[in-house]
Amino acid sequence: MPNHIKPAALLITVLVALGGFVAAAAAQSPVDLVRSAAAAGSSASLDHSRWTELLKTYVKPAPDGINLVDYASFKRSGHEALKSYIVQLQEVTPAKLSRPEQFAYFVNLYNAKTIDIVLDKYPVKSIKNISLGGSLFATFTGGPWKAKVLRVQGVDLSLDDIEHVILRPVFKDPRVHYAVNCASIGCPNLATEAYTGANLEPMLDAGARAYVNHPRGVTVTGGKLQVSSIYHWFKTDFGNTDEGVLAHLRQYAQPALAKRLQRVNAIDSHDYDWKLNDTRAEQS
Repeated sequence: MPNHIKPAALLITVLVALGGFVAAAAAQSPVDLVRSAAAAGSSASLDHSRWTELLKTYVKPAPDGINLVDYASFKRSGHEALKSYIVQLQEVTPAKLSRPEQFAYFVNLYNAKTIDIVLDKYPVKSIKNISLGGSLFATFTGGPWKAKVLRVQGVDLSLDDIEHVILRPVFKDPRVHYAVNCASIGCPNLATEAYTGANLEPMLDAGARAYVNHPRGVTVTGGKLQVSSIYHWFKTDFGNTDEGVLAHLRQYAQPALAKRLQRVNAIDSHDYDWKLNDTRAEQS
């Protein structure tokens, strides 16, 4: 383990009375974790600096604009610290947090646990090769997303629960797709720092711009538009029409891409690369 990454407990900064923050009655469902009349006015915040240290150490931005992960080094020197961080996150009461802090909390929990799952099985060529069960469908399709791998306030959570039961329907922000990371080349980048309530908006916008303006997000060739399969799988989050997706893309497109997008009015194809976002894959 690098000397600057010490397996210390996650520090929790509480800007309101400490009393009701960590210990609370068990929730009944994933959505209950964010149901709280107090959340809108909460001034409680979490210190995710441990996660930022790990990300800055093991996430390696490549020249082609894709952030890769040094899984081999992470498994060898940082996995213990990551597991400690995840344990501490599971002790938090999300309903006591403000909406931005809740959003950041669940994104960090999702991304940290995804990396943890990959490291447990590493080396692997794709996260889809990791099957943890959770449903008959998952047995055939692969991937760890439907298995209950976390427990927060008495609620067993899968990665799908975090993304599709909490983040997408509760926060209704399409930029969530640029924040959660599925450990694949085709996915928007795993950020090099943790999300927090304070940096949430600029980080979500930065993630959207980076992905939309990268070829794995959007490519216009000969007047034909190819976009990431994310815009097909989750079209409902982008207006549920090609026009809605195009409006979203134009919102974040840089001038050169925006000009090309003005000439198209339909999506011709979708693509996605499920290879693991591994630095070793780049070297091979």
